Amino acid sequence: MLRFHQPSSPLGRFVESLVYFEGLDPAHSLERFLPDGNTELIFSLSDEPQHIHDNVTLKVVQSCHRSWVSGVRTQPITIPSGRNSRMLVAAFRKGAAYPFYPFPMHEIMDTVVNADLVFGSSILSLREQLLASKYVEVMFHLVEKFLLEQAGDRIHLESPSRCVEFAVKYLVCEPHKTRLLSLSDQIGYSQKHFIDLFKKQVGATPKRYLRILRFQHAIHKLEAHASPPDWTGFALRTGFYDQAHFINDFRSFSGFTPAEYLRSKVDTLNYVPVL
Repeated sequence: MLRFHQPSSPLGRFVESLVYFEGLDPAHSLERFLPDGNTELIFSLSDEPQHIHDNVTLKVVQSCHRSWVSGVRTQPITIPSGRNSRMLVAAFRKGAAYPFYPFPMHEIMDTVVNADLVFGSSILSLREQLLASKYVEVMFHLVEKFLLEQAGDRIHLESPSRCVEFAVKYLVCEPHKTRLLSLSDQIGYSQKHFIDLFKKQVGATPKRYLRILRFQHAIHKLEAHASPPDWTGFALRTGFYDQAHFINDFRSFSGFTPAEYLRSKVDTLNYVPVL
């Protein structure tokens, strides 16, 4: 079973989707999840822990239990493929998770943290309610209710830094064309102040976040290629200065060269089998 739910307003402005799955049976056991600019809240509805593995050795480096949060990633992460798992995931819209967290978003960049350390015992009570629910629709409702209560009035207030909201939308729409200098000219704040606001609200600096979105733009474009394209032309079309810059960024965010990625990828975007 794989079910998606998109919350209505006002929650829908901040949460892209709620996803429930169980009974998945992929051929591989481990996969590398690539940076996509998102922040997630994850509930495991089974007793077995979910492990995070070293990207090179594949040894277990962290075990996650019950519920956890995953901040914006600037590096790939190796995780279980979902085989024999039962999970519910709240995926926040890019740059929009800040009303739900009690601290600046950059504090969990490249980090997976047990959710009770962030939200307290209420998140564990929510998980117990999810386990007791017979219907997926009820689970989605319970998660929506929790998130609305967690955000409180902050979900109805104007963002304390509307320039960040504008900047994220700008970067998401045209990452292959955007230059931060021209964006800064439109913002009206000093560069230092803008970077600080952006990092607190989104989780990474504007420069790093743009690199992630540009990488994602390239990943989406590669989906149309069954065989390697002209890499020089592809790099220029997707917003990179040259082929070397493209390959370096691609390897940094995925651990693969573009050609290796094409040979290894499956149909699910941003998830690459490794074992």
